[in-house]
Amino acid sequence: MTHKILIVDDDDAVKDSVSEYLTLISYQVDAVSSAEEALGKLETSPVDVVLTDIMMQGMDGLELTRIIKEKYDLEVMVMTGYNADYSYEEAVKTGASDFIFKPFRFEELDLRIKRVLREAGLKREHNLLLKEMEHLAITDALTKLYNSRQFFRQIKMETERNERYQHHLSLLILDIDHFKHYNDTWGHLEGDKVLMAIGRIINACMRSMDTPYRYGGEEFAVLLPETDLKKACVVGRRIQKLIGQEVFEPEPGVHRSITVSIGASELKPGEDVTSFIRRTDQALYRSKENGRNCLTYDD
Repeated sequence: MTHKILIVDDDDAVKDSVSEYLTLISYQVDAVSSAEEALGKLETSPVDVVLTDIMMQGMDGLELTRIIKEKYDLEVMVMTGYNADYSYEEAVKTGASDFIFKPFRFEELDLRIKRVLREAGLKREHNLLLKEMEHLAITDALTKLYNSRQFFRQIKMETERNERYQHHLSLLILDIDHFKHYNDTWGHLEGDKVLMAIGRIINACMRSMDTPYRYGGEEFAVLLPETDLKKACVVGRRIQKLIGQEVFEPEPGVHRSITVSIGASELKPGEDVTSFIRRTDQALYRSKENGRNCLTYDD
């Protein structure tokens, strides 16, 4: 991979010699004479590293570094003369990845650029790993929906937001009908296929603001912000219909369909999380009492 370097220096001799050397050792190089030119260049031409002098006409290199680090995800190295009134600490505080004194050996510059690029790569890998771990911590591994821990965290946030802004907030809780019998008959591996399929169907019915959860073993929940009870029931019935249309083959030549019972409710003014969930659970229980494969709402 060829890395791109942007040199910023109003000393043409330094700018040209550094540019020539870095080009010679296979970097892709661009060079400008001012911080203002550099910012204009970055708007249209992304780079991996900006190598900037500190002392320049107009905006200095430290201010340029600060602006770059606020706007872009890239590395900045600063250059300065031995007698400059700037320190390594000042450069680091503005976001610089390294600090090199003029005059420097080109080989040293190359080594420092390579180190900065290597550390930037490791930092990106680390951040990706952290994001993946954070995602795994709130996600159900089987269905790929959010898990119950995230459900309770999110519903608390949504009810607090509802209290501030008085927007609608609805909740669906779904339970697979006769799932224990299905598991006992065909085994847990086939049961897992059902759970995965239902997770996929629920997820496909979500708008960007909605969040689906695996609430329990065979229970699922859907939080619907900005949604009144009537619209929530429309979403619930659509999920119910699509799940009912799914055909499973637990063994060759055997085809089975699955139904779900659903409870729905809308948050009432001043209601707490516990009451909101309890009312929805009670609506689900009535769906089961009424023969399953139906949606019951609590208003």
